[in-house]
Amino acid sequence: MTLLFDMKMTPLSTISAIAVLYVCYVQGQSECTTPTGSPGQCIPLFECPALMAILRKKGRVKEDLKLLKESHCGFNKEYKPKVCCEIIVDETDRTCFTPDANIGTCISLHSCPQLKNLLQPPITAEKIAFIQNSKCESPDQYSVCCGSQIQPAIKRSGCGPSIAPPDPRTECCGLETYNEDKILGGNATAIDQYPWLTILEYRGVKDNKIKLLCGGALISSKYVLTAGHCVAGPVLRIGTLENVRLGEYDTSSDGRDCVSAEGGGLDCTDPPVILPIEEIIPHMDYSPESVLKRNDIGLLRLKEEAPYTDFIRPICLPYNDIMQTREQQNFEVAGWGAVSDKKSFSNIKLHVAIPYKPLNVCQRAYEVQGHRLKLWKGQICAGGVKGKDSCKGDSGGPLMTRDERRIYQIIGIVSFGPTPCGMENVPGVYTKVYEYLPWIRSHMKP
Repeated sequence: MTLLFDMKMTPLSTISAIAVLYVCYVQGQSECTTPTGSPGQCIPLFECPALMAILRKKGRVKEDLKLLKESHCGFNKEYKPKVCCEIIVDETDRTCFTPDANIGTCISLHSCPQLKNLLQPPITAEKIAFIQNSKCESPDQYSVCCGSQIQPAIKRSGCGPSIAPPDPRTECCGLETYNEDKILGGNATAIDQYPWLTILEYRGVKDNKIKLLCGGALISSKYVLTAGHCVAGPVLRIGTLENVRLGEYDTSSDGRDCVSAEGGGLDCTDPPVILPIEEIIPHMDYSPESVLKRNDIGLLRLKEEAPYTDFIRPICLPYNDIMQTREQQNFEVAGWGAVSDKKSFSNIKLHVAIPYKPLNVCQRAYEVQGHRLKLWKGQICAGGVKGKDSCKGDSGGPLMTRDERRIYQIIGIVSFGPTPCGMENVPGVYTKVYEYLPWIRSHMKP
């Protein structure tokens, strides 16, 4: 996975040095013809990967030196050589979404003046976080999602549906109408709690009936984040993934769900919304057969935009690496997963608070079990408390935390855990969403 640079714990002097390194003048480009007769652009030598590879080549031959010499096409303002670099047609869709919820293009940081300007002093933690959260995936080194301009963090009063993942600073994600600050292990949620929770609907291979096998989290009006094993591998032998169900509370009833309100009367939901899936996007490095269970993440693009209501709204993507800031804390997990070994699904939406467990502690737990799974930075562990865990049916659902503003962010995706669920001292393992932000931003399209 392509990373920029770890500035979370970097001294200011080092950051300043990085700023000097990247704050460079981008020269204008002119058309030219390469020595081999191909169309090219006259650009600084260090911006031409093919010729830089020849320059760094240890065993250069006469033909290499001749090509370098004949490729020379001038100098820039610092009198550094420019070369005629062959234009390589890149058919990759580099469209992406910036952290401030605008459309951008995934390009090299060198070529994005808006983000390079953030590296000029004074360098603040907010600027660093914005650059880190701009990372995306492309062939360029230090790739970032570059927008036309950086929008200020203005809180919005009416947050309508948006295909882009909302900017958490605007408070257009991660908020719920439920206000009771009370989480108990295994309890039913409030009827309007966790409005980003979704259920994935599969069409049974053998009986053609709808089956509810996995969960997910709405991260924008057209995208749901889930686990890779929910969209690829053995699950597809049971059913074909067709729809996403939004705004659900009790799966045993059709239409509206109602519960008794504290002041008397009933508190009722809207009927659930079922939207067909337009595109299924598993992570390209996810292997259903691998015992390591890495890159267990997938995206679902909906055919229609989800309506935002009290019962349907998105959760925020993580805006920092929570593991670098707060370790001793409880997370929340919710879904319709198993409540016993005999039943693989709960009718009612449930939630539980589970403690964070460092990766090294989690690693020891799985070695004791004999699995000897080598955990890595793309995973996060939580749980290990008897009777409190995510379980069968929760797969693909979100592991969540709240900040001081009571805004939820999705920090993990239910991946795998002990059998049976809820074993003491054996935490569950979740895909760490922060590590996959570049992949997520690169695969969400307008």
